[in-house]
Amino acid sequence: MAHRTTHDPAPHLLLNFIDGQWAPSESGQSRSDLNPADFTDAIGEFTESGGVDIDRAVDAAATALPRWRELGPIKRAAVLTEAARILRERAPEFAAAITREQGKLLGEARGEVARSLAVLDFTAGQARLLGGVTAPAEEERTFAYTFRRPIGVVGLVSPWNFPLAIPLWKVAPALLAGCTAVLKPSPLTPLTSALLVEVFQQAGVPDGVLNLVQGDVAAGEALVANEAVAGISFTGSLPVGTAIHTGGAHRLLRTQLELGGKNAVIVCDDADLDRAVDAVVLGAFGQAGQRCSATSRAVVDVRVRDAFLARLVPRVAALRVGPGDDPDSRVCPVVNTARMDAALTAIAGAARDGGKVLCGGGRATRPGLPDGCYVEPTVIRDVPWDSDLAQEEVFGPVLAVVDADGFDDALRISNSVKYGMSGTVFTASQSRAFEAVDRFEAGMLHVNRPGVGAYAHLPHLGSKASQYGPAECSPQVWDFYTEWHSACISY
Repeated sequence: MAHRTTHDPAPHLLLNFIDGQWAPSESGQSRSDLNPADFTDAIGEFTESGGVDIDRAVDAAATALPRWRELGPIKRAAVLTEAARILRERAPEFAAAITREQGKLLGEARGEVARSLAVLDFTAGQARLLGGVTAPAEEERTFAYTFRRPIGVVGLVSPWNFPLAIPLWKVAPALLAGCTAVLKPSPLTPLTSALLVEVFQQAGVPDGVLNLVQGDVAAGEALVANEAVAGISFTGSLPVGTAIHTGGAHRLLRTQLELGGKNAVIVCDDADLDRAVDAVVLGAFGQAGQRCSATSRAVVDVRVRDAFLARLVPRVAALRVGPGDDPDSRVCPVVNTARMDAALTAIAGAARDGGKVLCGGGRATRPGLPDGCYVEPTVIRDVPWDSDLAQEEVFGPVLAVVDADGFDDALRISNSVKYGMSGTVFTASQSRAFEAVDRFEAGMLHVNRPGVGAYAHLPHLGSKASQYGPAECSPQVWDFYTEWHSACISY
């Protein structure tokens, strides 16, 4: 059995947090949160909310807005700094909770906590930079300048794959900007968000400024529909992001959408194959491929394809799948049975399209492995560039290897998808490296390094269908949470 990595959550963490109080949903309904590494480990019954709960939370946020805005960014930053101090103290608790409810390896969970702290530190440091500019006036004795104001109440809808980092990189800039917020996390990872809200409560965030509503589609739809909500920041799938954008279009709802990815690593004929394999193993199978920037495709020059696969396949076949709190595990479970079934369906479809499974291909089993959501790390070669596996997001430990006839063909194949989150090239040629950076249709670009992640102070963004609105984790984020104003004062 999987080792229990944390105690069962305190009863209040199973509830919503509205206007400074932990409370159940109006419906009294609940949803079970299970450990994907071990179906016998029920973490808790979390409240399941709907429109009434969302409306209460939005009302509380609207009431709290004027006083929070008046506090000013520097004093608001002090609250974020205190939250960072508390989060550092509670880092082991957060890492254990992430592993237990999301499934990722404990080392990956610790990395998520560290990334979250870096984002929080970066955001707090922006407080003294949230100014405008002075401009020349056309009349005498006139002062002209620009400044920012918070847009108001915002809805923050976060996914399950980074249950701490992504809620945090929405909450922190929202609060620093002077907005008040309603956080609706994924129903698959409710505990980590509840712990995060508790940290901000302990840090001194006033009642109503940050509210938490647990729930699924009904809660999300109510948040979009509430006309007191000025903006929605969403991370998740393209269909849901599109529904949010169109659902609020009639009232010009401001949206910030970070959506899917179908990311490629180009391996050129002059690449360092050992470095390329290291990067692909990390990018495709770290966190079981459940990252928007995960390596979904290796687009490999046919001249080095066999040598690349000869290095890659034994590495992948040797990866041990297991619970995130097992130190011998190298690949964690996927988050639930739906994601497991989707990965297995994608593998079966690739085989029908002519792909050849070189390793993996099924549900992972072995003596002593708990009953959980385990998928074998899978490499499939001879994948047609325009097949479903090469075009559609899988969000699982499945790598499509696509043949390319030279550098230009590799770029064509890489850019053939509707997404544009991350793009990577391995080459010894400086000219090819710069050309790839110029021509890759992706928001985050990498050369001779893994194509996942970015620094906390670099924008997290995509192109095409991967991103809409200002980038997160960057100074550009203020263009979502604030609006510009200009003033001319004659004296």
